[in-house]
Amino acid sequence: MNKIIQYASTTKHLIFIERLNCSKSLFQLQRLGLALLFLVVSLPNLSAQSATQKSGNPIVDGWYADPEGVILDGKFWVFPTYSAKYREQVFMDAFSSTDMVNWEKHPSVIDTSIIKWAHMAMWAPSIIKKEDQYFLFFSANDIQSKARNGVKNDTLGGIGVAVANRPEGPYKDHLGKPLINQFYNNAQPIDQYVFQDKDLQYYIIYGGWGKCNIGKLNEDFTGLTPFPNGDLVRDVTPKGYVEGPTMFIRNGKYYLMWSEGGWTNGTYKVAYGVSDSVFGPFERQAAILEADESIATGAGHNSVINIPNTDEWYMVYHRRPIPNEDRDHRVTCIDRLYFNEDGSIKSVKMTFEGVRVK
Repeated sequence: MNKIIQYASTTKHLIFIERLNCSKSLFQLQRLGLALLFLVVSLPNLSAQSATQKSGNPIVDGWYADPEGVILDGKFWVFPTYSAKYREQVFMDAFSSTDMVNWEKHPSVIDTSIIKWAHMAMWAPSIIKKEDQYFLFFSANDIQSKARNGVKNDTLGGIGVAVANRPEGPYKDHLGKPLINQFYNNAQPIDQYVFQDKDLQYYIIYGGWGKCNIGKLNEDFTGLTPFPNGDLVRDVTPKGYVEGPTMFIRNGKYYLMWSEGGWTNGTYKVAYGVSDSVFGPFERQAAILEADESIATGAGHNSVINIPNTDEWYMVYHRRPIPNEDRDHRVTCIDRLYFNEDGSIKSVKMTFEGVRVK
């Protein structure tokens, strides 16, 4: 009799435990179902958030100016000047991104330990890919055409070239000396931009001190090919030009952009001209990027990115945060660039938000 009661009691407990386990399993399944439902409901929102994610401006931390924005091997790259005192400008960093929003830093892709003749003021990098190599053009040493305080300036400097097998380097000095080391047409050899024309000819467009030159690069980028009259460069200076040229082609027209005003203050801005020829003339059309006291001042020295096979354009530039008491406090930003139906460029609106993920 006791055995029967004991068995019945044990059976009841087993049934209870089984029911408890079933309840737990059911609860776990319900939790799993709710989690899956939440995931399914959230995925479109996550996708939408990803699609609307923006870079923010500035796009990277730190003081950087004169940014060269370019697409290399399907990836976005920005090569800027390190914005600091001239004596501290002895290296250049680079930044890469797959989506124009999240940027990876590549520190010191080039520095004065690589370029032995450069000692300071490494400025305005410009990079171009030719065949399977990457050529990085830069200026160094801030050479002067006249004596300062009665002392003749005989410093070796000007525009140099480095070469590497990858955009991030390691680079080596391509020439062991400057490519352009003197003033032609009174243009200081700085702020170079390298451009490939429709006929595949490579040009270098450069110049400070209110003068802009263009020259033909030879096949291996070791020198300039003279024009028929024997000149190494041509003067293409537009009205209002100060420095920082960049060029691109859209709908068969050549667009030249440049900076005006003073780079150390809020008067700095970007203007442009249009021509049917790479040699101009480039008649000034308008200023398209200027100070906005609600956002930043000193906006200038830009480059342009065009998404391949589209009419989608971006302006990469530097600006000065507000307030700003230091002349070297400049940051690198990206905003959209739009055109009117007649090909003229609309004023670029500076933003804190930056651009959407690509």
